[in-house]
Amino acid sequence: MTRAMKIAIVDDEQDMRQSISQWLALSGFDTVAYPSAEEALKGIGSDFPGVVVSDIKMPGMDGMAFLKRLMSTDSTLPVIMITGHGDVPMAVEAMRMGAYDFLEKPFNPDRMIELAKRATQLRRLTLDNRALRRELSDGTVLMKKLIGASPLMERLREDILDLGQADGHVLIDGETGTGKTLVAHALHAVGPRAGKKFVSVSCAAYAEDGLATRLFGPTEEGMGLPLVEEARGGTLCLEDVEALSQGLQARLLTFINDQGSPAETRIVAICNEHAQGKTVEDALRPDLYYRLAALKITLPPLRARGEDILTLFTRLTEQFAEEYGCDAPELTAQEAAQLLQAPWPGNVRQLVNVAERAVLQNRRGSGSITSLLMPEDDTQAPAMTTEGKPLKEYVEAFERMLIDNTMRRHKGSIVGVMEELCLPRRTLNEKMAKYGLTRADYV
Repeated sequence: MTRAMKIAIVDDEQDMRQSISQWLALSGFDTVAYPSAEEALKGIGSDFPGVVVSDIKMPGMDGMAFLKRLMSTDSTLPVIMITGHGDVPMAVEAMRMGAYDFLEKPFNPDRMIELAKRATQLRRLTLDNRALRRELSDGTVLMKKLIGASPLMERLREDILDLGQADGHVLIDGETGTGKTLVAHALHAVGPRAGKKFVSVSCAAYAEDGLATRLFGPTEEGMGLPLVEEARGGTLCLEDVEALSQGLQARLLTFINDQGSPAETRIVAICNEHAQGKTVEDALRPDLYYRLAALKITLPPLRARGEDILTLFTRLTEQFAEEYGCDAPELTAQEAAQLLQAPWPGNVRQLVNVAERAVLQNRRGSGSITSLLMPEDDTQAPAMTTEGKPLKEYVEAFERMLIDNTMRRHKGSIVGVMEELCLPRRTLNEKMAKYGLTRADYV
């Protein structure tokens, strides 16, 4: 969901505060006004979701001292300073201290609105990037992203927790779109290197000479450290490891051997594509393969994860529905069966796309899940896996999804769920126990 941006207006003159608030509010901004810098500091922290507009000349703490305090709290916070006539040198000094920009009185309201729009866009990007960095360093958050109650996903989460604590290098294999990069981040975040650098590079994105320089150096002035140095003490993630040439494989092996044991820098290698009939073992020289694959994780394809498909689809459609401001589609039994039977060659990445398109279709009141599963070269029927399942499994998966969705809608109200699904309490309790659903998860 798009983050709502605020604009804090700080000015000791009430008329000026009100005027600026009105101008900005008419342009759709959410404003909050403060009569002094001291009051403003009580409400503006390091993750303040917006921009500050402040006068320079104020009694008590003036705008320059206020700016200095804000910059010490969060140097990326955009602060627009308002100056009186003749105070331009002071405004230039404010810019040097970190102010985003300044306006000289009397100023054009359109100019303020233009600055506010640019500054809020910058702030949103900064906060989103900050949140992403926090998320990628938080093992608990990352593990929660690995949704699914299937035995395969339970085993995957256990493997991540176990291997995350180990010192050895790791090889991650699996079909495209199964979440290998997410697992690499999780391995780093749940282990002892969590506070260290996580450095990632795609080996397929560079020519051999460029990749050699990027990995091992020497780098040109201003280009930063070689990645093996930048990642020292942390994790170096090599995506598309199968793209390494024989020469670079030899250099990587030397780097690994020179580190000794335990390794100072952990290598997490991701294999993203196999040539037809080949494995990652075929793509790597044997000595490198066995050094990397001493600890190996193979991610399960989506089609093998059973009712996880419905759980993921429900979560994704809820997220997209919130983002687009509309209702999430409700699956019929036939559509649920089709989701479970689809081959999912693009795995979770493909499911994300289908979920988003399903929400957009539902918003305009047209289309069906069936059409979204149709292969591009077939206009008759959606492709299905040849791996048959007993009817009982489809029925149970659909039943679990219905109870789960209804519990979410009613925020854990047992009475509400009983009424909507026409189930007696004892039957509902038995089914919830059978499917591992507890009321506490929804309250």
